[in-house]
Amino acid sequence: MSIPHLFRCPISLDLFTDPVTLSTGLTYDRPCIERWLADGNLTCPVTMQRLSDASLVPNHTLRHLIDQWLIAGAADFHCRTKPTRSVNDNELSLAAVKQKLQSPDIASAAKLQALDKVRAVAVESDIGQACLIQLGFFPLLLQLLLRAPWPADSELIEVALDCVLSFSPASPLDSLNMLTDSSNLDSLMLLLDQGSARIKISLCHLLEVIGTSGATQELSLIVGQSPRVLQALVFLAQNKPDGAASEAAVRAIAGLCSSEATRRNAIREGAVDGIVSYLSSSAGKTDARALAALELLLGHEEGKRAAVRNPNAIPVLVKMVFKVPSDHKGGEHAVGSLLTVCCDSTPATTQAVDAGVVMQLLLLLQSQCSSKAKAKARALLKLVKSMWAAHAGGGQCNNDK
Repeated sequence: MSIPHLFRCPISLDLFTDPVTLSTGLTYDRPCIERWLADGNLTCPVTMQRLSDASLVPNHTLRHLIDQWLIAGAADFHCRTKPTRSVNDNELSLAAVKQKLQSPDIASAAKLQALDKVRAVAVESDIGQACLIQLGFFPLLLQLLLRAPWPADSELIEVALDCVLSFSPASPLDSLNMLTDSSNLDSLMLLLDQGSARIKISLCHLLEVIGTSGATQELSLIVGQSPRVLQALVFLAQNKPDGAASEAAVRAIAGLCSSEATRRNAIREGAVDGIVSYLSSSAGKTDARALAALELLLGHEEGKRAAVRNPNAIPVLVKMVFKVPSDHKGGEHAVGSLLTVCCDSTPATTQAVDAGVVMQLLLLLQSQCSSKAKAKARALLKLVKSMWAAHAGGGQCNNDK
């Protein structure tokens, strides 16, 4: 939706997020005018009139009109095929929506209605998301879902999670660090253990964000030290009937495993078996992110031993070397994983050969894969050739570790 001219800051030409008025009567967005004044300017940017008073007065009227416009526009977008009911100004105010969500005296049904409005505004446009973030909705939604009684308010938690995920990439993710508080982390673990399938999938997406964001590195380490969280993710990864849940869990594991410390913990809690199980399912296909995570885990001795113990690991990786339609990035990680394991294990190399790795490697080398993938493929072919030569000469390659 196009922004009305009066709702745009004269400096940024973007929608006002916090409109304030100067002594000249002109209104600007607070961050813009504060930067203007901080740079040493003592005039009004539009009129260039010298300011006798540099104080900033919040423009509540304009803020309220923007709230009305945002929610009314989002409602039109969200319910285009439904007749719209008449609403009063109090219902349309984002401030009123926030107050409802904050109040302990408001019933869950009313809070659900408020969350529907928040979700509609967040999904409709980046402008709406910016306003919600500016008004502090992101930490409020996190608090709401972590403190809502389970299972009595399961629907409220589901919708609050939807809202968080609808604009978390654009939000100040440091708010997630409230999860470092033990009681909040316990609430998250409870929901990951006992929540509905929808809640568990949403929490996996949230954990992926935590694992991959620079703003939540400390939190990622704390979560990665929790056997309960990792066990829950591994269990979900192995849930073959629910492809969406297993995919979300594997992505969460991959995100958290960007940390070296978490990788060791993940291996101990069965992450190698969990990812192999996911890749062997139809949901796994050639998920490059899952294969990249597996390659990282197999870089540890414990990870390699886990792969050798798993009878499906080598055959699954061989299948992933080359598939049609081709996923070259996934193939590169599959070859890297096989190379890591087979270098230290003659039985693993034999199993790879029996699974058809030579043909898979030749197909990969004839494809348009990267030079890095081809280098790994040639190294693995060389390893296989040396094993054959050793067997032909009555010798043996490396001992199984």
